[in-house]
Parts: sequence; structure tokens; C-alpha cells
Amino acid sequence: MGKRYLMITKIAAPMAHNKRDFPTYRLRYTCLRMPDRLPPLTALRAFEAAARHLSFAKAASELNVTPAALSFQIKNLEDHLGTPLFHRLNRAVDLTESGRILAPGTTQGFEQLAAAWRATRRLQDTRLLTVTAGPAFTAKCLAPRLYGFARAHPEIELRFVAGLRMMDFDRDEVDVAIRYGYGTDEGLVSTHLVDEGITPMMRPDLVARYPTPHSLLDAPLLHDASLDFLDPPAGWVEWFRTVGIDHAPTPTARFSQADHALDASLAGIGVVLARTSLAQQYLASGQLIAPFDIALTTAAHFRFLCAKGTETRPQIAAFREWLFSEVRGLPTGLEGKTLISVENLP
Repeated sequence: MGKRYLMITKIAAPMAHNKRDFPTYRLRYTCLRMPDRLPPLTALRAFEAAARHLSFAKAASELNVTPAALSFQIKNLEDHLGTPLFHRLNRAVDLTESGRILAPGTTQGFEQLAAAWRATRRLQDTRLLTVTAGPAFTAKCLAPRLYGFARAHPEIELRFVAGLRMMDFDRDEVDVAIRYGYGTDEGLVSTHLVDEGITPMMRPDLVARYPTPHSLLDAPLLHDASLDFLDPPAGWVEWFRTVGIDHAPTPTARFSQADHALDASLAGIGVVLARTSLAQQYLASGQLIAPFDIALTTAAHFRFLCAKGTETRPQIAAFREWLFSEVRGLPTGLEGKTLISVENLP
């Protein structure tokens, strides 16, 4: 709580006495609360580290100062506040009630300060671009084409983080994210990346063996488990239903990653029910064939994401233009197909 100061205002009011007139004063007291003054940042930093480690020695080592210097900073902070923040024990320290109240706010404050500092520094760096995408999209759509981007933009150092974890653009120092799903993307620049359908695919040498949807009942079917989160579902059961077959055989093999399922199909192991967006290069080259005219569609889709206000940064704008040109320049795999939304299935 801020310090309070007493202001005394004298108001003269002469009063008559028997022999003399003596001026007397009525006093008016006003308490003024001065604004809270934050302590030095170095003292708060020392306290935050000590509170997190519950050790002056470990905090001093992290901050690269001596334990005596750290203890001095914390003592200054306690003097500033007017109350102890730590119980000094024989071989350890523990937070007082005041320390427990102050600790979470200082930790959060320094985290936000560090994030803001990193974000501001990245604005000055037009060479580095960090992109995160799922493993399948990275392997099947980005990695095979990166040479083209590097040749067109040698001034940009491109880094990839392949993973499905939701990223924080400031905290994780990420510039662009490519995500698949139903995300609302509030507070971000979000652009639909590519149209897609889900349809059976196989190697050309298997097409003659499985020429009709009914023939797939005898085929080795591959299941892409990365689609299991879709609601409504969009799997083999749903695809067979759209072609008038009320039951689907149990898949021969299940794969947790979409790119692994595609690789298995490329190896001739079986027929995969796959997303055309991930198989564009194989469909365009003829390595895989999508022979049937039915493809399922869902509300899930790939999106290109970046933080608002960063879309005009040179490296982000260059990567976005290149990516959309690359992905949309290939056949989608949907040409001539009947698209059936799983949301409309009975």
C-alpha cells in the first residue's frame, strides 16, 4: 500500500478575549495517498528467481551474481515493502505470506516482459523465418519443395518446427503456423490453404486388381488414425456407405501419422483412405491413383496462420506467396469427383 502523507491547512479565525485578541487556527487534516512506486527491477528479478528456486544460492547462480549480492537485493526489496518476503531457515528459505502473494505476479510479469522483448526483436530481423506445421504436412508438402523457396529467397533463413502442439507466436518465437482442424484462430490472421477430399488411393499396379468400390472389400485397407478426431467421422465406414456398401472390412494396418499411411500405400502394402491435400505430389506424378469418383469432405481444413500485424513482414509475406503458389499450383486430386460432406451423411 502506498505511503500516506499528512497535509495541514491553517485557517485563521480571530476570536475575542477579555484583554487581547489572539488569532487561533482551525486545523484541517487531509490524507493524500501517493502513487505506488515500484521497486528496482533488479530487486524484483532477484526475488522472482529466489522464490522459484526457494534457494538464494541457486537463484544467484541463475542470475550470475554472488549469493551476497542477491541477498542484498532482496533485503532492499523487503525494506521497500516494509515486511519480510522470506523466512530465513538454517539451510533453506521459505516464502512468507507476503512473498507467496508477490511471487506469482512477478513470475508472470517477467515472462510477459521476456515475450514482448523477443517479439520486438523479431520485428527487426528480416532474415529468420520460423514455421511450424504438422509432421505429415511438413514431410509431404513442405520438405519436397523447400529447395525452390531457398533458391528464390537466399536471404531468408528458414527453420521448421514439426509438431502438433498449439504454439504461442510470442512465447515460442514462431512466425508462421500451418494447422489442420476446426480452429477458430481468434486474434490471428487465418487463411484457408488448400481444398481437399478424403478418398481411396493406391499404386497404379493395384488399380486393375481393385477396379470397383466392391472389390475393395477384398483389399488390404490402410487406416490413417490421424483422422480419428474428426466429428462427424470420415473413415472407411463412411466412405463405403456413400457408395452403397453398408459394411466395411477391418483395416489391415493402422498408422498414427498420415505420412506413414501414405508411405505404406506407396510401398504397395495396401489401399489408403487419404487426404488429397497431403498426396498432391503423388497424384500429380502418378505414383498414386485415386480411381473412384467419390470423395468425402469435412469442415476441417489446413490454415495458414500468423499473428495480426506481422503478415506484411518481408519474410512472412514472401513465404506465404511462395507456399500458396506451390500448393495451389498442383492438381487437387478432386477433379471430376463427387464431393460428399460427412455432415450430410445419414
